[in-house]
Amino acid sequence: MAQSAPPVGATGQVVRRNPLAALFNTDGKPHPLENTLTAVTAVLGIIAIATCAFRSLHVVASWAGLAGVATAAVAQYKSATTAERFVIVVAGGMAAVGLGIGLAHGGLI
Repeated sequence: MAQSAPPVGATGQVVRRNPLAALFNTDGKPHPLENTLTAVTAVLGIIAIATCAFRSLHVVASWAGLAGVATAAVAQYKSATTAERFVIVVAGGMAAVGLGIGLAHGGLI
């Protein structure tokens, strides 16, 4: 029965890979910048959508949404795989909704 062996580096030690990065790197190549931008966009989108429901947190929602939309634009430009693009579009949409509702509740200041 064939079994898969763990990847071995040049020094002969087993190479440990980040499972989250493996989810985004569907082409088998590492993309540290793209993965970081994707994660930052996701975090900002979650913050923006979570805080936009509370009127008193409109400043946080607005700024997180604005930063999330800007980060999503840069991340989409630099993205290399379809999995990254999917997360960027969903998180960027959440950031845009959070920005819009935050602006409706009082704006950036």
